[in-house]
Amino acid sequence: MLAAAQRVRHRSDFSEIVRGGRRAGRGSLVVHLLLPPGPAVTEPGAAAPVQGARAGFIVSKAVGNAVTRNTVRRRLRHLVRPRLAGLPAGATMVVRALPPAAGCSSAQLATDLDAALTAARRSSGGRAQRRTTGAARRPTAGTPPATDSGRNRSGEAR
Repeated sequence: MLAAAQRVRHRSDFSEIVRGGRRAGRGSLVVHLLLPPGPAVTEPGAAAPVQGARAGFIVSKAVGNAVTRNTVRRRLRHLVRPRLAGLPAGATMVVRALPPAAGCSSAQLATDLDAALTAARRSSGGRAQRRTTGAARRPTAGTPPATDSGRNRSGEAR
């Protein structure tokens, strides 16, 4: 079992991690990883930052009945515990089990978890960062519009 300080328990925390974190999926699960921002200067009297990495689990009814869901959740908890030490302090992770997780062995879950965690750590950034790069490709207000070449899409003259 994970200690209380290592668990994500509040809905707002889950939402923040899923919406703002890096996402990587593999066959039986999806990992959402929210890494802490760079070193920040804390103000005097401010609350101390969370020291260790934390993890939460989402196992929906699509995975199976209550017994199956709890079995999958226990397996994932057991697999995540040693991997938390490899994450930076303040990192938070949500592991979402997909329906195929119910039929996977612990070894297969471990393989998928390692691959997804590696991909999430290697990822270039969260969804918000990807949105801003797409906006940079759009023409700015001062850019003249593209001219019409007088040809249709297949290259024939109109």
